[in-house]
Amino acid sequence: MASVNSRSGFCNSNSTFYSKRTPIPLPPNPSLDVTTFISSQAHRGRIAFIDASTGQNLTFTELWRAVESVADCLSEIGIRKGHVVLLLSPNSILFPVVCLSVMSLGAIITTTNPLNTSNEIAKQIKDSNPVLAFTTSQLHPKISASAKKLPIVLMDEERVDSVGDVRRLVEMMKKEPSGNRVKERVDQDDTATLLYSSGTTGMSKGVISSHRNLIAMVQTIVNRFGSDDGEQRFICTVPMFHIYGLAAFATGLLAYGSTIIVLSKFEMHEMMSAIGKYQATSLPLVPPILVAMVNGADQIKAKYDLSSMHTVLCGGAPLSKEVTEGFAEKYPTVKILQGYGLTESTGIGASTDTVEESRRYGTAGKLSASMEGRIVDPVTGQILGPKQTGELWLKGPSIMKGYFSNEEATSSTLDSEGWLRTGDLCYIDEDGFIFVVDRLKELIKYKGYQVAPAELEALLLTHPEITDAAVIP
Repeated sequence: MASVNSRSGFCNSNSTFYSKRTPIPLPPNPSLDVTTFISSQAHRGRIAFIDASTGQNLTFTELWRAVESVADCLSEIGIRKGHVVLLLSPNSILFPVVCLSVMSLGAIITTTNPLNTSNEIAKQIKDSNPVLAFTTSQLHPKISASAKKLPIVLMDEERVDSVGDVRRLVEMMKKEPSGNRVKERVDQDDTATLLYSSGTTGMSKGVISSHRNLIAMVQTIVNRFGSDDGEQRFICTVPMFHIYGLAAFATGLLAYGSTIIVLSKFEMHEMMSAIGKYQATSLPLVPPILVAMVNGADQIKAKYDLSSMHTVLCGGAPLSKEVTEGFAEKYPTVKILQGYGLTESTGIGASTDTVEESRRYGTAGKLSASMEGRIVDPVTGQILGPKQTGELWLKGPSIMKGYFSNEEATSSTLDSEGWLRTGDLCYIDEDGFIFVVDRLKELIKYKGYQVAPAELEALLLTHPEITDAAVIP
């Protein structure tokens, strides 16, 4: 496209920003599920998952055999393409086995937060209508409280008598794959996951992601990290029920042979110990943990062996210049890479992929490979250019199919051309870097003007007569 600016990626003729990264290759075969796609990637990796607390591991050979065995068992008990399977569990090395097995059948995985109340879980069960649930004996009561008849598979290693006669995942994994399972055709357009998100606005909704969405996400991750030399060992501190955990650690990073060191829950000491114990190279974090690492750097470096670590991956909020430079000073051999994404975009959107890019302080990064962006005035709908602030819209192969059983929410978030309204107020600078300014859904409309919550608070303190502010729908 001749009219695309080589620096910003902005095209004047259609007011669209194009990613300046190498486009991701997507498989042309329409009949392909994400499990088959990941398992068919060539790599030199040997160990797929390590349990940080016990040291127990799953090699790639054991992982794919377990996935095949569990898929066989699920097929035998009647799980079919399009069926929804609920997964309620803390992080574990068995979490990915469940996800990959379910998706290989064309069935749909829906995850939920172990900290959710029984009522919240009941709401998700009612909405998604699962035919089976995988959980642990400790979390089992949260499901049985609302869905007594929902069949359960327990993920505990040991047999638990208190739960009664239920199927166990470890037994399923031991089963010899029969080889005569009837395989239904799974297409890239079929639904793979149903993850619940508060959406770009309001209440929790089921986000429908297809196998194509997940394959695009896998390819983005492989393109971003797969070229690094040597063995990659990632600490998984992020919850696997969340898009970032599910997309990267339970699935995506397997495609090029990375080892994932799994922490069942985040705990600073455990995380730091695991880096040295398992010679981890990469650490995903949210900004507050990064700040804690800067503030406690001297004690941390005195107590833990961090010599193997070369990359910190940070998401959730842009990092300030002070934090970025503070970290670089305290940990000079470790580079910080940042990422931006939503459940609705399968965790993909923008990233900084080099130390130089991360030095553009406050940025969320450049558009991910094969992603297009627009900046749209939320009031007038006018499409804006570089260095102008408006709502960020994204379009690309990882954008969701829509919200589950919620056409109204889908049509207000996805337009007819496939553009996703992110709900983030942003601008894109002359070099193609995205800067997030505020959350649109937190903006409040007053007499036709948009006001951020902090500004409104100040306004209300000085003008108590203001009462007719309305939250933008």
